[in-house]
Amino acid sequence: EVQLVESGGGSVQAGGSLRLSCAASGRTYIKWCMGWFREVPGKEREGIATIDSGGITAYADSVKGRFTISKDNAKNILYLQMDNLKPEDSATYRCAASWDVTAIEALGRIADPAFGYWGEGTQVTVS
Repeated sequence: EVQLVESGGGSVQAGGSLRLSCAASGRTYIKWCMGWFREVPGKEREGIATIDSGGITAYADSVKGRFTISKDNAKNILYLQMDNLKPEDSATYRCAASWDVTAIEALGRIADPAFGYWGEGTQVTVS
């Protein structure tokens, strides 16, 4: 079993920054691909950033150039640095993990419940 716990959400003004963290515990694999997706009630879930076991990253167009995904393999922590936040970035941000998938493949699948493991999420509000 794998547990993913997000933190770092909050309220921020437009143009501000936040850094989200996702701590992974339990069974972990060297070939993990991890990432972030966000959800807003009434809207389709959106995969926004992924990073695979080789360190390759992929981003949704909506966040490219503003968000940066990274991970600390020694600590099993995934990060999402969010800069120049906009009101439309307000959402619940959830991290996810799967294996044997590239960052690009994962970006299109991460918001699907069948992808792998999901965290419970952390709320981000931009005003």
